[in-house]
Amino acid sequence: MGIKEKLQKELQLSKDYVALATVSARAYQETNMEIIEYLVNEQNTPGVYVTLNKPFDVVKAALDAKQVNTDMILFIDAVTKTAGGNAERTDKCLFIGNPENLSDISMSMDQAVRAIPEGEKFLFFDSLNTLLLYNHAATVAKFVHFLSTKMRVWKVKGIIISLEKESNKELIDELSQFCDIHIEV
Repeated sequence: MGIKEKLQKELQLSKDYVALATVSARAYQETNMEIIEYLVNEQNTPGVYVTLNKPFDVVKAALDAKQVNTDMILFIDAVTKTAGGNAERTDKCLFIGNPENLSDISMSMDQAVRAIPEGEKFLFFDSLNTLLLYNHAATVAKFVHFLSTKMRVWKVKGIIISLEKESNKELIDELSQFCDIHIEV
């Protein structure tokens, strides 16, 4: 079963949900692109893409190459400034310090979600593994609990991405309880 088919099967039942998607490193990039393409192009849902792994311009270029309507997406980039890249102000992206600063990430997500007009919307969070590089597992678990609660309050389709790693199995099991759906890709 392909990524799109899994998404349609798992996500079609709910208007609002919090989904944890665990993906292999090999399928990571393709999975992210397929999920966003599904939400934006097939479901015509605007949303917020939080990137902790790749700079905004790289993510946007990859989505543009797949002909995803990036005009429907607000980006939050927590990697460009950390890497010393060009974080020029744009109306499509909020550049924040780094993945260690969970308060900045939280406030930026709140601003971005509220900036999207009423109606269906999504929040795509990429990825938990990067948070684990900068924060302790217990801190990440608390943040995901907080994030899943906020996603429900915001009434969004929430998707949290995590790489499938044996070392993260206990954390993934713990985080799954905060989510409505756990999709393994």
